[in-house]
Amino acid sequence: MKQIAVIGVGYVGLVTAAAFADLGNKVIALDIDEGKIARLKRGEMPIYEPGLEELVRRNVHAGRLSFTTSYSEALDGTEFAFIAVGTPSGADGEADLRYVEAAAKSIAQNMTAPLIVINKSTVPVGTGDWVADIIAHNQPEPIPFSVVSCPEFLREGSALSDFMNPHRVVLGSTDKEAAEKVAQLHLPLRAPIIVTDLRTAEMIKYASNAFLAAKISFINEIANICEELGADVEEVAVGMGYDPRIGPLFLKAGLGYGGSCFPKDVKALAHMAEEKGRHPQLLHAVMAINADRRTMAVERVREMLGGDLEGKTVGLLGLAFKPNTDDMREAPAIDIAKALIDGGAVVRAYDPIAMDNASKLMPNVTMCADPYALAEGSDALIVVTDWNEFKQLDLERVRDLMKQPVIFDGRNIYDPEQMCRLGFRYRAIGRPSKCAEQQSTETASV
Repeated sequence: MKQIAVIGVGYVGLVTAAAFADLGNKVIALDIDEGKIARLKRGEMPIYEPGLEELVRRNVHAGRLSFTTSYSEALDGTEFAFIAVGTPSGADGEADLRYVEAAAKSIAQNMTAPLIVINKSTVPVGTGDWVADIIAHNQPEPIPFSVVSCPEFLREGSALSDFMNPHRVVLGSTDKEAAEKVAQLHLPLRAPIIVTDLRTAEMIKYASNAFLAAKISFINEIANICEELGADVEEVAVGMGYDPRIGPLFLKAGLGYGGSCFPKDVKALAHMAEEKGRHPQLLHAVMAINADRRTMAVERVREMLGGDLEGKTVGLLGLAFKPNTDDMREAPAIDIAKALIDGGAVVRAYDPIAMDNASKLMPNVTMCADPYALAEGSDALIVVTDWNEFKQLDLERVRDLMKQPVIFDGRNIYDPEQMCRLGFRYRAIGRPSKCAEQQSTETASV
């Protein structure tokens, strides 16, 4: 049994702590937020992630997982310390490393024995060297330590499965012995382990996320062209995805990417390139296309409502940036709601999980008890998040409750022909308007 400290109990840190405990290690998770730690000690989760609450409870009960706000307690007898704190975007797109710096200083001041410090947070290239300097210069007395980069590749909504079944584990360090010890921690996962230097490991994380973001923006650009040319982007994506050089993943047209990773990581990578005199045109295009998705959604609804949003009631089906999470960071719903309100609309919303988090960010949006309460009296609905719950709605009931049967499907979860048969004025992303075709056919037959 290894003793591990995990610093930070957010989406990455709490999953990492619970998963390593479930693999048989003794783990103590630390956060300076006393409220979060108090909630965890009561068995309350500060975040929503499927399966996480059960995993935490099981390992706390088994004595393998505990929580603290004390660095001295967390580092007592610990061999591995994972830094899993937030690295939000700064004013110019750069990664804000204040929490990483604070964690490194606290580690330096409280460690009492040799330690392997592992950067789990997504950090700019060169941060591993910087963390090593911080620790070395803040120790009261010299104690041996090593720094290893181990970037996370967890998707919110499936983070536990991703941790336990990784496609690869990436480790970077100048200390081969330390990297080998961290590799041993990951052996039970039976995944390929790539060992490289610190800076290359850090770059692998940024390059991976930037590439996936580019795939999303690419298919959204194709969706725009499909709308003008009468092609169906859903079928285009299927046809592309069969090519093994392309693959089917991340070819889902919609409202673009959000969350804690893709937006800030693409910005940070572009910032790093510009600082070195490079011109990351592709990264800027990826970001611009993604931002346009939110504007496009509002313009489509405006068109469907006759060109004017003033006084119209618009309901948002979904708020979280993706299903199976309560994360509102960079969620398209935030920008869409603001633009609708600026246009004079009254905005309401429903989300199965994220409404508590969303209400703090969107005080002018009325939260509804369920999708049918949302539909009642609405002039239009926008599908913002593709929760499975929305795919199973009684659409006839939704239609009858609405003031106007207008739906803009920002996630392409409904069948256009069915929506037209049900009497909706319906538009989707990058798909021909079946309603318009149907109306033209009916007019010609008369």
